[in-house]
Amino acid sequence: MHAPRHTNCFGQLWIDLVIDFIRGLRVMELYWRSVMKMLLTMLSVVAVTAGTAMADEHEGKSKMVGGAEMMPSKTIVENASQSKDHTTLVAAVKAAGLVETLSGDGPFTVFAPTNAAFEALPDGTVDTLLKPESKKKLAGILTYHVLSGKFDAAVLMKGMKAGSGETTVKTVAGDILTVKMKGKKVTVTDAKGNVANVTIADVMQSNGVVHVIDKVLMPSR
Repeated sequence: MHAPRHTNCFGQLWIDLVIDFIRGLRVMELYWRSVMKMLLTMLSVVAVTAGTAMADEHEGKSKMVGGAEMMPSKTIVENASQSKDHTTLVAAVKAAGLVETLSGDGPFTVFAPTNAAFEALPDGTVDTLLKPESKKKLAGILTYHVLSGKFDAAVLMKGMKAGSGETTVKTVAGDILTVKMKGKKVTVTDAKGNVANVTIADVMQSNGVVHVIDKVLMPSR
């Protein structure tokens, strides 16, 4: 006995629907594979770009300071002389007789106050410090901004992590500076409690590294 014709048609319809559904799944699979491949490619590009940026920073890619490009192939003094924000600092380095020292092999780490930082000092302070009779005192203040060795951001961060958010560093002048994390900013506190913000970090030099700060640091004596 033969099955009714409409039953066979109904069965064929279900078969066709199942086949179409399977084909649809296959198309979706191909689509998502294409999407995943595109995402993986994008992630690879991002990873390579980030890696290149990190490598550039580690190797000392130049930065802009005071409207000038700071070249990693030049010394601290040579680069500072090009920054319009550090003309007072350069004048002070010359008056203190520290040009030759800071042009040496080093490496040195310099916390470099801007012109605005010097202008914030009491009236007449800078003029007095630049006088020949103040050379020793000026040298003491300037060397309080200098560390022997290369203390880039990574080194300072490592010290702050080990010290629960802060670390101390000994300056060439002999006094201590305290480097802390304040939110997302890095601050430097001097022996008298004055706090400077690091406004530009890791300005690489041929003989060390410079961190630009917004306040002049004062030693205990």
